[in-house]
Amino acid sequence: MKSIRDIYKIGVGPSSSHTMGPERAAKIFLERHPDADRYRVTLYGSLSKTGVGHGTDRVLRHTLGDSRTGIVFSKDEWPGMHPNTMDLEAIVGEEVIGTMRIESIGGGDIRIPGQTLLDSPEVYPENSFAEVSDFCHWRYIDRLSDYVELNEGEEIWPFLMEVWEVMKNAIEQGLSTTGTLPGGLRVERKAKYLYDQVPHEDAPALKEFQLISAFAYAVAEQNADNGLIVTAPTCGACGVLPAVLRYAQVTRGFSDEQIVRGLAAAGIIGSLTKRNASISGAECGCQAEIGTACSMAAAALAEIYGQNLDQVEYAAEVAMEHHLGLTCDPICGLVQIPCIERNAVAALRAMNACNMSYFLTGSRNISYDMVCRAMHETGINLSHRFRETSEGGLAKIYARRQKL
Repeated sequence: MKSIRDIYKIGVGPSSSHTMGPERAAKIFLERHPDADRYRVTLYGSLSKTGVGHGTDRVLRHTLGDSRTGIVFSKDEWPGMHPNTMDLEAIVGEEVIGTMRIESIGGGDIRIPGQTLLDSPEVYPENSFAEVSDFCHWRYIDRLSDYVELNEGEEIWPFLMEVWEVMKNAIEQGLSTTGTLPGGLRVERKAKYLYDQVPHEDAPALKEFQLISAFAYAVAEQNADNGLIVTAPTCGACGVLPAVLRYAQVTRGFSDEQIVRGLAAAGIIGSLTKRNASISGAECGCQAEIGTACSMAAAALAEIYGQNLDQVEYAAEVAMEHHLGLTCDPICGLVQIPCIERNAVAALRAMNACNMSYFLTGSRNISYDMVCRAMHETGINLSHRFRETSEGGLAKIYARRQKL
């Protein structure tokens, strides 16, 4: 299994698979063919169907050169095609001097069929939670964050501290910004409004809901507005983990050093899911993005609350199990509706999953590995209309309504 650095990428939203991945691909292609007169990029699948809303065309033109880059939105498909596939061509005069096919596989990562990229190395010998748990019990390791340090070394903590600082900054910026998000849906920012509300009742549960939701909205809105965020595990699900950790910090007084322990545990859950299933909405629906983010957040909370390894696993399992089947149906291809609201709902569900693990771990029948496999099987059997194409669900109903 790769380093958890592979899960946490600092970058600009709104989509890790549709903007961060294509941007990385374009930079690689530009390095290989810097002297081309012009470039042509053909987008397929989800990249074609939601590329404008996600900003794929914008980031490609910005990277390759606006005046010399042409974008083709293709409807072509072929057996075995990855839903986020793109072809890049470098052209001199009328001659194509170089081509490259790229698959944007989620979380900002890309794959070039037939080629090996120098990505993050394999750091962990274990490739399932069962293997991680067996190793930790054999070595008398009680904390998942200690397992991370053993494999990644102490240098992982400065990296995670940088990640946490970016997450906190995204929350603060999101809470202080008002206005309308770009894209044409006229979605108003709600984070500051949520945060500034004064409940009529002295209800702790209501205050918890308010703070967690405001924090999640803040980060998700920053992402939708092309702000600087951290994939956790993706841009579209970037608000869940920072929301619950910031809530725990401001209400329970956890230090930054304690919080990054939670990030370490969450990173293991994200890495396992990415390796054994998917974190891509185009591959497996929103369950792969929001579901994984919720699992990561639940595990992080359990870690900083001092729960044992079995409780951490159960928290992650409960969080994922109850997102199974969640579709990815962004309206107009924008990472706004229902994406932003889902970040808040998933953050609240992560709190509940962590609380449930505290009481019921000993009675569980389902492991995280099992629910991860179930998510993958569910995802690949979802209709393509519900996997980030904006052709089904809310996106279809909204588009039909606009024609009335």
